[in-house]
Amino acid sequence: MNIAAQFMAAIINAFKANKRLADRAVEQVPDSKLHTALDANTNSIAVIMKHVAGNLLSRWTDFLTTDGEKPGRNRDEEFVDSFSSRAEVLAVWERGWSCLLATLESLKPEDLEKTVMIRGEPHSVPLAMERSLGHTCYHIGQIVQIARIHAGEKWNTLTIPRGGSEKFNQANWGQIGKSHS
Repeated sequence: MNIAAQFMAAIINAFKANKRLADRAVEQVPDSKLHTALDANTNSIAVIMKHVAGNLLSRWTDFLTTDGEKPGRNRDEEFVDSFSSRAEVLAVWERGWSCLLATLESLKPEDLEKTVMIRGEPHSVPLAMERSLGHTCYHIGQIVQIARIHAGEKWNTLTIPRGGSEKFNQANWGQIGKSHS
């Protein structure tokens, strides 16, 4: 069993699965609502997507050789909605994700033994991966919740619907958890 390869595959799978959740949530939001914050103390979906993309580009460009906080990154600008269309939001989003996935897929198992820098602090490569995954998933949770609110009654659940666990389990696993007498 190659633990390094399994770890890399699990990280890539987790990122991709969470991106699919965000993408499916965003598809359910009208264009105008992508730019609507829930209140003065929250960010719109477009802004969160811009921030995630900026973070991914900074962290995963030249991942093994440069600090994850790039000198040219303007983090504060990521929290300003400068988009004029859904297409612009999605283009920035995809650019960040493409950078992440291309870098992850280019890493070799021996790269897990290396150290990278993030804001001048050393991180093992697995720790840097976990840090990025945690940060990204945190924001994807925000995107999904805001999308759910904006979609209202038209929302199509992204996972097992409330009250649907037994039906899901039955369809996928049969009699799991039930005694066979």
